[in-house]
Amino acid sequence: MELLAPAGNIEKLKYVYQYGADAAYIGIKNFSLRAKADNFGRDEASYMREIKGDKKLYCALNIFFHHDDLRKLEKEIDQFADYPFDAFIISDIGILPLLKKHFPDRELHLSTQANCVNGEAAKIYRDLGFSRVILGRETPLKDIRDIKETVPELELETFVHGAMCMAYSGRCFLSKMMTDRSANQGSCAHSCRWTYRVLEERERPGEYYPVEEGDNYTTIMSSKDLCMIDYIQELKDAGIDSLKIEGRMKSIYYAAVVTRAYRKMIDSKMGKKIPDLEGFREELFKVSHREFTTGFYFGKDDVEESTTKMYERQFAFLGSVGEKQEDGSWSIDVKNQIRQEDELEFIGPDLLYVKCEKFQIFDEKGEKVDKADHGKIYTLKTDTPLEEGFIIRKKSAKPDYYAP
Repeated sequence: MELLAPAGNIEKLKYVYQYGADAAYIGIKNFSLRAKADNFGRDEASYMREIKGDKKLYCALNIFFHHDDLRKLEKEIDQFADYPFDAFIISDIGILPLLKKHFPDRELHLSTQANCVNGEAAKIYRDLGFSRVILGRETPLKDIRDIKETVPELELETFVHGAMCMAYSGRCFLSKMMTDRSANQGSCAHSCRWTYRVLEERERPGEYYPVEEGDNYTTIMSSKDLCMIDYIQELKDAGIDSLKIEGRMKSIYYAAVVTRAYRKMIDSKMGKKIPDLEGFREELFKVSHREFTTGFYFGKDDVEESTTKMYERQFAFLGSVGEKQEDGSWSIDVKNQIRQEDELEFIGPDLLYVKCEKFQIFDEKGEKVDKADHGKIYTLKTDTPLEEGFIIRKKSAKPDYYAP
């Protein structure tokens, strides 16, 4: 099975490949359902081709196109020729003729937003020219088996980890109503994750949902996070070809840790001996997440209950390790402040983690400093064995549970 990871910018793309993804999916500015992600510009195409190598890269053109959006795509369609895309992920079949005309050699993948959840619909999409269907998140394993038997030549992709939506496969109008930011146009404000103090239905005045959770609020509309790390074999047996991780707007740390865990578990199921396999699995529970669920795969009772818990997190992401310098130090890309008194941990694609208490920080002038701040140039010197691409973290000073 293919392991497909999210990349919200060029830096994340490099890391998900390094940490074990077979393929990555990205968005292009103005045409992606994650408009708030950095996404990609035309000037990054050559570097994208360089870091991609022989891995796969998919382009998400998965907004629903209004007439003006379609005209804009027509004007800008030539720019896509610069990118090393292997496939386009689309929801709106109105752009199908345009993509077939300009890119007849590229695969077409149907987005989960199209809500394909049965074999007969899958047949129609196959006949339209799609080589893969990303099934709606509501599809249980028993139905996935039936779909694969109905259309065995069609690749099936499903989400296995990350945020889920309180609406049917993401077709939600709550954000548009409350903030004038349309989820179907890539600007979801995640209104369902907000904390609500009072919730009353108009036809039932005086009847309120409970508000006892937390400090006088409830997350009654907030869905749980999907996690299928323990069910790789069941997914394979159902006929799934690609396992997809959600999270183009998440941090490099999140994308790397989650991708690495699923990479190790998939390899283990293929017969590889993986040292520290359980440790890599446990790392999933250390990155920021809501209460986990297995989604609709084994039924809907669990996933239909909103989560009453806040986010969990055990570590703070501090940055990443760059190139080794001539003096033996390492350049570091600082995302959150690193202090001299911090006890650091480094993780790598095959390194579960290593602790580091003794290190020195130097600024761009080569002078030793007590802290490193985001946005400035620093190097770090330590006896701890490091490699380019290692991620730097420390134990979180915040409680394990914190508000969204």
